Amino acid sequence: MAETWFIIVVSLCIALLLKSFLNLTLLASSSSSSSSSKKLPPGPPSVPVIGSFLLFRKSFSELEPVLRRLRDQYGPIVTLRIGSRPAIFIGAHSTAHRALVQNGAIFSDRPKALPTSRLMSSNQHNISSAAYGPTWRLLRRNLTSEILHPSRVRSYSRARKWVLSILIHRLLDSGGAAVKVVDHFQYAMFCLLVLMCFGDKLNEKQINEIEAVQRDFLLGFNRFNILNFWPRLGKIVFRRRWNELIRIRRNQDRVLIPLIKARLEVVQQRRRKKKMPETDEDHDEQEKKTQEDKEEEGVVAYVDTLVDLELPDEKRKLNDDDMVSLCSEFLNAGTDTTSTALQWIMANLVKYPHVQAKLYEEITAIVGPPPQLKTKELDAAIREDDLQRMPYLKAVVLEGLRRHPPGHFVLPHAVNEDVELEGYMVPKSSTVNFMVAEMGWDPNVWEEPMEFKPERFLDGNGHGMNEGVDITGSREIKMMPFGAGRRICPGFGLALLHLELFVANLVWYLEWKAVDGDEVDLSEKQEFTVVMKNPLRAHVSHRVAVATAICS
Repeated sequence: MAETWFIIVVSLCIALLLKSFLNLTLLASSSSSSSSSKKLPPGPPSVPVIGSFLLFRKSFSELEPVLRRLRDQYGPIVTLRIGSRPAIFIGAHSTAHRALVQNGAIFSDRPKALPTSRLMSSNQHNISSAAYGPTWRLLRRNLTSEILHPSRVRSYSRARKWVLSILIHRLLDSGGAAVKVVDHFQYAMFCLLVLMCFGDKLNEKQINEIEAVQRDFLLGFNRFNILNFWPRLGKIVFRRRWNELIRIRRNQDRVLIPLIKARLEVVQQRRRKKKMPETDEDHDEQEKKTQEDKEEEGVVAYVDTLVDLELPDEKRKLNDDDMVSLCSEFLNAGTDTTSTALQWIMANLVKYPHVQAKLYEEITAIVGPPPQLKTKELDAAIREDDLQRMPYLKAVVLEGLRRHPPGHFVLPHAVNEDVELEGYMVPKSSTVNFMVAEMGWDPNVWEEPMEFKPERFLDGNGHGMNEGVDITGSREIKMMPFGAGRRICPGFGLALLHLELFVANLVWYLEWKAVDGDEVDLSEKQEFTVVMKNPLRAHVSHRVAVATAICS
């Protein structure tokens, strides 16, 4: 509450000081400004300077229910004033497609970074925050061609099997007690993404340390929004909070820079080795290595691809700050959103056992029953190729993303010029956002939208996928859990693969049951992503052990 009063007092003081000047300005430009303001999409009245802040004064997580009410009142395009700039929110599928796809070049920019974001993104030197231009194209192209290319994704298949082994055994180590699964999901995803980022299987202590600094950043970041409101004064009034934000960034540097440096040394060693002629001793040593050792040696990590990048606008290579921001983005984008989506999907499989049973039936019809767990390594795992023959699995994953998108909004967009949209003016100074969850819950598009019905994604015969749903939004937008257009999440294909692979193996190996007397609660709360208010707890047992016990 103190923060709210701080904003009000500061704003009123500034408003009083500028009153006479504003009056003169308004008289001089009344005709032009009034015609311009009328072209903005409709929205609620706002307090000068403060804008619409008082509509959700406790927390910005209150924005969604406020927008829901405003949409009913004003229509699918609403303008709020957050600070000095207009913020336009779009909740209509056709309008989102018109903006993001048909006018993608205009709507693909990012707002200028606020002070807190500037610190954490190395002044917008990462893919998600970079302005639409040469730097963004370079960073995105590097990720998609060097890490997310199908051939590269296949090279991490052994790593995925290793992580599945870790996850399944951690879940079974509960000894029959109810398991809070989200902690295990997050740890498993960090194991996988850390390996893809730094090229090494780190020990549990190192993984936990990386996870701790990353989650410290994600979960605490909303607390620092106040620092963006009149930042020069805020740095004085909220000095401790600024120091806390700086501490979080330094902790990231402390943990990630040594891993980056170690990987850069591996890259240099590889290059030196390639330049040197191979000796008989080198050949013999290489022959002694197992195929697994050779495959792991040849894996390309994300850090490897950053070594030679040169920022086109600044004509320099990436520095330590840039690399920390890019690695942090890579880890967060691949872990928190995926583990959140995985928990929502598994929660629905526990809540609706008939869906879990139907999915298990599809899986076993294709790959047979699961093997016994004899060692800490899985003897077998469902492979990527097997997933292509499992339409119901794909439907379950898509329904989970439609019903429970990890992000209910995309990252804010900006337009690079004044543009007209649906008869309204979207000024260059505005931010533009899209109501992702509301689009996936629209009863005009989805029958019984709040129900979990994977069958809606199958064709009429129930044996294949309904081709009418395009998750990329290129043809039309019905749901956009990964965004759409030029700023669509570049890793959406990898995310779908991980979700399908993990859900398939978790259901194949394990039976999931609700805790007696504990109804699965699908209530939400806002963290970095939209998570379960009461995290999923379930009884997890190995299906082979269950079948053996029944037979005996």
